[in-house]
Amino acid sequence: MSRRRLVVQRLGRIGYADGVERQKALVQARQAGEIDDTLLLVEHPPVITLGVKTRGNFANIRVDAPALAAQGVEVHDTGRGGDVTFHGPGQLVGYPIIDLKPDRQDVHRYVRDLEEVLIRTAAGFGLEADRIKGYSGAWVGDRKLAAIGVRIARWVTSHGFALNVTTDLAGFDLIVPCGITDRGVTSLSALLGRDVAMPEVEAAVVTHFAAVFDREAC
Repeated sequence: MSRRRLVVQRLGRIGYADGVERQKALVQARQAGEIDDTLLLVEHPPVITLGVKTRGNFANIRVDAPALAAQGVEVHDTGRGGDVTFHGPGQLVGYPIIDLKPDRQDVHRYVRDLEEVLIRTAAGFGLEADRIKGYSGAWVGDRKLAAIGVRIARWVTSHGFALNVTTDLAGFDLIVPCGITDRGVTSLSALLGRDVAMPEVEAAVVTHFAAVFDREAC
């Protein structure tokens, strides 16, 4: 039996709102069976996003609106799960638009599978990432390397994961990342002590995503 196709779109740096609108259109098309499963890979300008648990609640943002505006940092409510997070240049954001029917209709399994993709990606760079019970994402020690926040509608996924590659980690000082006060954040470049090329990370993510989800990337 042949594997389902996974169309990979590498969009470079796009605005967060543009990314959301692209996802909405693709989700509708995937629900209608008009397109194949799709993985968007993007970077965003500096932006703080709030998950459904914190929609309209700015308690975990440490800086007031005028200061954020002065730094060129946008703030957006989202339809994904999770708390508050930061996106910025040097962070690889993945938006899988995939149909979990007929054999993967399990939200917890889907999140664990995304974690597996990120853990395998880190391993390819010689890093041992893992899960922490009670928290989503990929962690190296007590520092989060990659965050996950998903939305699933009629078993078609959107939103997804954010992997810190060469991200300026100072951006996370603007928030309480994911509402977690006693753990930090890190990046591939911080852990490796060198710059990491984004295309190299994209290629690794695509390879591991296709393997974990049993898709044929194209």
